[in-house]
Amino acid sequence: MTRFSYEPINFRRLAPAIRTLIIANIVFFLLGNLVGNQFYQLFGLVPKHVIEDRWVWQPLTYLFLHGGLMHLLFNLFALWMFGMPVEAQWGEKEFIKYYFICGLGAAAASIALDATSPVPVIGASGPVYGMLVAFAMLYPDAVVYLYFLIPVKASHMAILFGIIEFFAGASGSTPGIARFAHLGGMITGYFYIRWWGVVKIKAKAVWRAMGEDGSSASSSRPARRADFRRQEPESPMAEIDRILDKILVSGLDSLTEEERAIMKRYSDKKN
Repeated sequence: MTRFSYEPINFRRLAPAIRTLIIANIVFFLLGNLVGNQFYQLFGLVPKHVIEDRWVWQPLTYLFLHGGLMHLLFNLFALWMFGMPVEAQWGEKEFIKYYFICGLGAAAASIALDATSPVPVIGASGPVYGMLVAFAMLYPDAVVYLYFLIPVKASHMAILFGIIEFFAGASGSTPGIARFAHLGGMITGYFYIRWWGVVKIKAKAVWRAMGEDGSSASSSRPARRADFRRQEPESPMAEIDRILDKILVSGLDSLTEEERAIMKRYSDKKN
C-alpha cells in the first residue's frame, strides 16, 4: 500500500494552484460575509438565473462561496490533502483545468435537477470530490484515515463516498446539502481522466506517426546516408510528458522502474 505523510501546513510551500485557490476562497468568503445575501444571489449558482437570465458567470463563481466557516475549512483541508499529490503529478495548468471542469460538472448536475430553483448552490465541494476521484485513480492503494481513525484504501474511499452521496441525495435526507452536485463532480472527474486522458495519448501517438511519415516522404536524402547520421536524442521534456500522460490514465503503479527513475531525476532537478 502507498502511504503519504504530510508536514505541518506551510503556506509558502503549498503548490501554486492550491495556494491561489485557497486565497480566492478566503477572499470570497470574507466578501460574502461583509456584503450579505445579495452577494450569494449574484455569485452563487442560482439555476433560475443561469437558465432564464443568462447569468453565465455563476457556474464558476459559486465555487468560491461557502455557507459557513466549517464548510470553508473542510473544503480547503480536503483540497490540500488530496490536491497536493495530484498537482505534484499533473502540474499547475492541468490541475486548475481539472478543478474547474469538475466544478462545471457539479453545476450542470444541480441545474439539470431543478432548472427553475431560486435557491443558490454554493461551495467548492464538487471539485473537491472530483479531486478525491483523481487521487484515488492515481494512488488506488494509498491509505487514507477516514475520520482520522479508520484506515481505508483511497479507491475504496472514493467508491464509498460516491455511494453515500447517491443515496443521501436520492432519499432527500439532507435538503440543505447539494448531494448530486458532489456526485456530479465525482462523475465528471472520473470520465475526464478516463476519456480525455486516453484521447490525449492516442492523439499524440497519431500526431507523432504523421510527423514521422511526413518526414520520410519529404526527405530527398538517400536512406543509406540517413542510417549513418547521428540521431538526435528525444527531448527530455517530451519523455516527461509521455510519462505524465501515462500516470494520468493508468496511475502511478503502472510506471516501470526506468520511468520511475526518470521522474525521480526530474523531481530532483526541480527541487
